[in-house]
Amino acid sequence: MDKLRYSELAGEGLPSRLAAIVDSNWFQHGITAVIIANAAVIGLETSEALRGRFGELFNLANELFLLIFIVEALLKMGALAPSIGRYFRDGWNVFDFSIILVSLIPATGELATLARLARLLRVLRLVSTFPELRLIVATLIRSIPSMGNVLILMSIIFYMYGVAGYHLFHEADPTHWRTLGISLLSLFRIVTLEDWTDIMYAAMRTYDWAWVYFVSFVVMGTFVVVNLFIAVVLNNLDEAKAERLREIELPPNRDEILRELRTTQRALQNLERQLARLDP
Repeated sequence: MDKLRYSELAGEGLPSRLAAIVDSNWFQHGITAVIIANAAVIGLETSEALRGRFGELFNLANELFLLIFIVEALLKMGALAPSIGRYFRDGWNVFDFSIILVSLIPATGELATLARLARLLRVLRLVSTFPELRLIVATLIRSIPSMGNVLILMSIIFYMYGVAGYHLFHEADPTHWRTLGISLLSLFRIVTLEDWTDIMYAAMRTYDWAWVYFVSFVVMGTFVVVNLFIAVVLNNLDEAKAERLREIELPPNRDEILRELRTTQRALQNLERQLARLDP
């Protein structure tokens, strides 16, 4: 999912000049630097000492960052004028614009905490800045349908082991197995491999063979199902990369050729004006 090239869609005059600004490397790098600076300020605000000393400065910086993001969105819309609706046809533009709207929540009264959390969303804009991150996010989104089948399989395994664990160990270790819900939480802890041996050894004090239950679940839940998740994501990542290569290799259509011709025509006109100014 590549972002728009505004110079290919912009009309004549002001939109063309705005598109040149928006597509320029210095503009894109500048926005990235602003997002990183915004993230740094958000982190510094978590220190009570720094917030007490530089609170007003932090608030001013946050307002400045929001103003820059609003100007960026307006420049992009202006580059597509008069068809501003094309701005919202790009999913990443909708993502960026939504973050701006959420950031407009006033940071006062009962909404203060919500406003601070809304500021944190601006850090997510780094995803829309880097092409590779956009590719990864697009891959995760397209992996959701395939992950559904893996989740169903994992849910079946969890349920079977949860019920079995309750019947086998709820008397020996009620802390981890006293109800089906607690049993499922214990299984989730086991599948993360976080101190799961403590639960196993507690059960083995009563049943020497309990290790069979735990080892089999770790093999099924962690080494099989979790790796299936990874396999689904990697497969969709390969497909997304293949699609990008096919898009690059496709011959240009009529609209793309016309856009290239208009871009070349504007470049030639600018060159003619510059040459005219150089003539004595």
